[in-house]
Amino acid sequence: MQPYQILLLIAGYFGVLILISYLTSRGGSNAEFFQANRQSPWYLVAFGMIGASLSGITFISIPGTVEFSGFSYFQVVLGYTVGYAVISLVLMPLYYRLNLTSIYTYLDTRFGNFSYKTGASFFLLSRIVGSSFRLFLVANVLQLIVFDAMGVPFWVTVSITILLIWLYTFRSGINTIVWTDTLQTLFMLLALGITIVFISQDLGISGGNFFNYLGDSELSKMFYFEDWKSRDFFFKQFISGAFIAIVMTGLDQDMMQKNLTCRNLKDAQKNIFWFTIVLTIVNFAFLALGLLLTDYAEINGITEQRDDLFPAIATNGELGFSVAILFILGLIAAAYSSADSALTSLTTSFSIDIMEIEKNHSEENQVKIRKMIHIGISLLLIAVMMIFKYAIADKSVINKLFEFAGYTYGPLLGLYTYGLFTNWQVKDKLVPVIALLSPVLSYIISINSLAWFGFEFGFFILILNGLLTFSGLILIRRKHN
Repeated sequence: MQPYQILLLIAGYFGVLILISYLTSRGGSNAEFFQANRQSPWYLVAFGMIGASLSGITFISIPGTVEFSGFSYFQVVLGYTVGYAVISLVLMPLYYRLNLTSIYTYLDTRFGNFSYKTGASFFLLSRIVGSSFRLFLVANVLQLIVFDAMGVPFWVTVSITILLIWLYTFRSGINTIVWTDTLQTLFMLLALGITIVFISQDLGISGGNFFNYLGDSELSKMFYFEDWKSRDFFFKQFISGAFIAIVMTGLDQDMMQKNLTCRNLKDAQKNIFWFTIVLTIVNFAFLALGLLLTDYAEINGITEQRDDLFPAIATNGELGFSVAILFILGLIAAAYSSADSALTSLTTSFSIDIMEIEKNHSEENQVKIRKMIHIGISLLLIAVMMIFKYAIADKSVINKLFEFAGYTYGPLLGLYTYGLFTNWQVKDKLVPVIALLSPVLSYIISINSLAWFGFEFGFFILILNGLLTFSGLILIRRKHN
């Protein structure tokens, strides 16, 4: 595809999103921005969450890992199903019972203001870095295939990227995102499905023997029970997947904010149930695509690997113009379905948890402050992506994202576990100290674990971090309700 064709495609795509924003905007109130007035149909939320959960990282990185790790990632995906069950049965009833807008308000009720600010701050850090990771990956691809040829510098690319998101989220926030995420998930799944069909045809694989082809390949190995010390060992991956789902969905304002727009708890639980089923199938499809891409690259002498594999094959023209178009659409949809909701949730959390606008300001001023925060968060995302441009050497972004999440979401895991499963209070002022020490200790243990224990933590670092936080909270407990 020519750069101008891709630009026209991007312009048309965002034109549709801005039109949806206009049609779904009502009064621009904070209740609409933060909660969509709790009128979202559960099936729209469930479908839209697929795109938000997968993001551009899954779209590019998951297929790129198959050559080196087979289908081992599916062990993590199976663990997700357990984590989502915990979210549906434990966390969602809590959030609806307390009628929360920000889920971190629970920490204020349970422990006190220092714990509340600590939890919200760790979310803000996690989501700012995580969302920037996701956007950076996609902006980098667009830079390589479009903007480098036009002489446009990277900082302009990322600035335009954030500006476009801001344009369709600044007025109605989560109310608009519930609808735009649905459209973006549809584009992403169309890109995935049609690319699998075209590559299968090129490789001579018919629909009847598709699964036989996958099963016969050495790359489709899914379960690893041989070496318990390895990071790919089944139980490490499965248990890590369960905890990753709990913290990166259930303890994440971004993902939970969509669920809390449902009309009631029953609808929110139906949303989680169907979302889990579809997400499991879609992740398997991405792994299958990765196997096909790897075989296609080997046959056709394509040397790109990891995160460069899918973009190189999809856009080189060999599979046809329609695959290139769908790849660009799917990539943009996967990236922005995650990024737009992240921008909204970051604005929500900073407004309610840090600025406490509902307590300290009139309704008119609340809207003005929220809009200013929305702009500020947008500029911060641009700055962080520019840092990544010069700081990341490893192209396998998804592994870095999960490793980072293990350090930033671990304190949240420890805080919520302690709050839900004990009756003890804590010395609230000491909670920030525990939350900072736990990731530091986890990192020290992780980098030395192979030498000390002959054991690689991998994604398991999240559980270690949460356990250290939980243990630290026990040390500073107060033994009365």
